[in-house]
Amino acid sequence: MTFWKLQARRLPKDGTGMDLNQVTIPVRDFEEGVAFCSVLGFRQIVHNGDGRYARFELPSGSTTLSLYEDRTACPGDTVLYLEVDDVDRKYADLRAAGLVFQTAPADQDWRWREAHFVDPTGNRFCPYHAGAEERRFPPWRLNVARDE
Repeated sequence: MTFWKLQARRLPKDGTGMDLNQVTIPVRDFEEGVAFCSVLGFRQIVHNGDGRYARFELPSGSTTLSLYEDRTACPGDTVLYLEVDDVDRKYADLRAAGLVFQTAPADQDWRWREAHFVDPTGNRFCPYHAGAEERRFPPWRLNVARDE
């Protein structure tokens, strides 16, 4: 099935839709990746038997983050956005814990305040704050009903 044919079909609105469960990223050094997630305040909830896969709950929300070891990992351009109440405080806390940021907190044209850092493998992260309305319903949002 081509993408264009697939795109024409929409998921039914009867509860059989989708929710983001987890994001899984590669790390070159598993122990270093686990330690990095601990610095971010993530709570480890899974560690498989061979020791090369771990899953973490974030401090809030229901989406989880998983790591798997891939010593040849080459991170792409994906950025994991981590919503926080106070970007400046999170920035200060994480810097005090030893994280190096590529950008300091700054207000963006799209009304978010954000900063950027990478993990030891090069996976990109962005702690940001937008607020509930700005995050999902900015003034430039397409004219789509709020319950869709």
